[in-house]
Amino acid sequence: MSALGMYSLLRRLEPARNQLANHDVYAGLKCIEDIRVFMEHHVFAVWDFMSLLKSLQRRLSCVEVPWLPVGEARMRRLINEIVLEEETDLIDGEPASHFELYRSAMVAAGANTRPIDAFVAALREGASVAVALAGCSAPVGARAFVGKTFEIIASDNLHQIAAAFTFGREEAIPGMFRTLVASLARQPSGSLSPFQTYLDRHIGLDEDNHGPMAVAMLAELCGDDERRWEEAADAALAALAARLTLWSTVSSEVSLRRLGIPSLVAA
Repeated sequence: MSALGMYSLLRRLEPARNQLANHDVYAGLKCIEDIRVFMEHHVFAVWDFMSLLKSLQRRLSCVEVPWLPVGEARMRRLINEIVLEEETDLIDGEPASHFELYRSAMVAAGANTRPIDAFVAALREGASVAVALAGCSAPVGARAFVGKTFEIIASDNLHQIAAAFTFGREEAIPGMFRTLVASLARQPSGSLSPFQTYLDRHIGLDEDNHGPMAVAMLAELCGDDERRWEEAADAALAALAARLTLWSTVSSEVSLRRLGIPSLVAA
């Protein structure tokens, strides 16, 4: 690992990370209706996280038949441990993916699951991600966010995918979700308890386990290659910019809702 490479990357990311930590979307969630708007956007990010994760697993371990040992065993262990808990975490003794946990939290909170359900149904029927997004009434911000994620995946550049995963997702999540937990604490509704469970679970997992594991994975992939560190920083910045845009869209739609203006959806 190049300590200088990681230091340089973190210096480049610092302004965007600070913007994300201090975005006004968190303080703007003042009632359960606002939180529903947030969830209806954010669920698409919860879904596409799994595709980002699976693209890494596909490259760092063997998911083909016949099986062959791929890469370094340490890297396989890192990615498979993350997949285990993201795809089949134990919540109250029952296995579930974090996407399924989030959708259940949406139902409990009274959020609209029709767009994400229509999106998943279209994918099951063989539609491409772009076609499924266009046909499910996804919010504009969510559609743009998923598009950027799949642009990074399509690059097939392993260290850039890992950088987007690490600093656009795992490393950023504890700070974001702690602020969301503070917003939820102002809401008296017990219907938000499942969402609280989701947020608390991610704070613990990502801060103590998945975040450090993802950082170790990226460091291993970039090594002492200065060019790889620069490209990793580019991808991480793109992922953070996409998140900032998503949060700004949520803030705008919360404001529109208060004015009685219908939510914007993708054309």
